[in-house]
Amino acid sequence: MNQAKGHLKQNPIHYACRVTALGWMIMATTDKGVCCVQFGDDEIALVSLLSLEFPDTELRLGSHQASPRLNDWINALNDHISLGSPRPDIPLDVGGTEFQAIVWQCLLNIPEGNTCSYGELAAQIDRPNAVRAVGTACGKNRIAVLIPCHRVRRHDGHLGGYRWGLERKHALLDNEAKAATHKAPYKRETT
Repeated sequence: MNQAKGHLKQNPIHYACRVTALGWMIMATTDKGVCCVQFGDDEIALVSLLSLEFPDTELRLGSHQASPRLNDWINALNDHISLGSPRPDIPLDVGGTEFQAIVWQCLLNIPEGNTCSYGELAAQIDRPNAVRAVGTACGKNRIAVLIPCHRVRRHDGHLGGYRWGLERKHALLDNEAKAATHKAPYKRETT
């Protein structure tokens, strides 16, 4: 068993950065899936944030040759954000506490173009008095867009906070609302 400073040695995390319609984005992956998607103002700041999120893990800049999945996934997410392509179905490595995982799973069930309040989300997980804990779990989400914490608003309808800035949250919701209105209803073809 590999050990480093008394901790189990973790597999490295591969990452890549892209400029999107929402500014710089970093995506990081483990062998299980995407473990981090964050937005920022520049690549250096995003890599620093990633090292703070995963302080005991080796971070490797992914190349197309070394991490073809990472390249495909970050391009698919960029197309979703910047071009309105469908949300990519990408495996996630969420981590977090049991409570956070429950909240994040519930977030995945909010359809694009819709929102709910922190209180409604708390009620959906049968913890109606855990509104603040739900808000904290949303704030701890480090997989932006793929775990859509941007779809949660305050009880009064205002957007509330967003880890990557309210301007980005507003843009994501606007893009999803536009995409939802342009989707044609499913029509079954007969032959």
